Amino acid sequence: MILPATGSGGGYAGAMSNAGAEGHDWATWDAYHDVWRRLDRALDHAVQQGAGISIPEFEILIGLHRDPEHRLRVRDIAAGIGWEKSRVSHQVTRMVARGLVERADCPTDGRGSWVVMTPDGRRAVLSGIRAHTGALEDLFWRPVGTDAETLRSVSARVQDAIGPDPDPPQSPGSPDRD
Repeated sequence: MILPATGSGGGYAGAMSNAGAEGHDWATWDAYHDVWRRLDRALDHAVQQGAGISIPEFEILIGLHRDPEHRLRVRDIAAGIGWEKSRVSHQVTRMVARGLVERADCPTDGRGSWVVMTPDGRRAVLSGIRAHTGALEDLFWRPVGTDAETLRSVSARVQDAIGPDPDPPQSPGSPDRD
């Protein structure tokens, strides 16, 4: 939860100094959080402008694009992008209506189905990849430059502090139902 800016200092730095959280470099948190939010919005905008799809659609299409058969089960998509299965299912329904994906019966499981990328979905994801990669080049890789190893090191320490993912992605195409 982000606290609103207070009088002096703004962001967490100002709010938390008033809340008794001294001893922390809140300006560093503010800077990180602001960059993360702004980069996320900028990448979303780039994909929208370059491919006409949203980041949620892009994330699902990327998963399908990476699969050799361009098809995945809803639960595999959910595990890969960290969403609940119901959210993925609703998003897939909207994508079916847009012609980006289709559902196909799973011959080994009469109650399960595959989410399959359509030709329109393939065109959209390829355009999205170009837009996303271009934005990353301009907005992330170029500015990070020679500090990439430092950023990887700091990221690894934070990931270690967080610990293992409680719901790690499963291998795509396993026989469980969606």
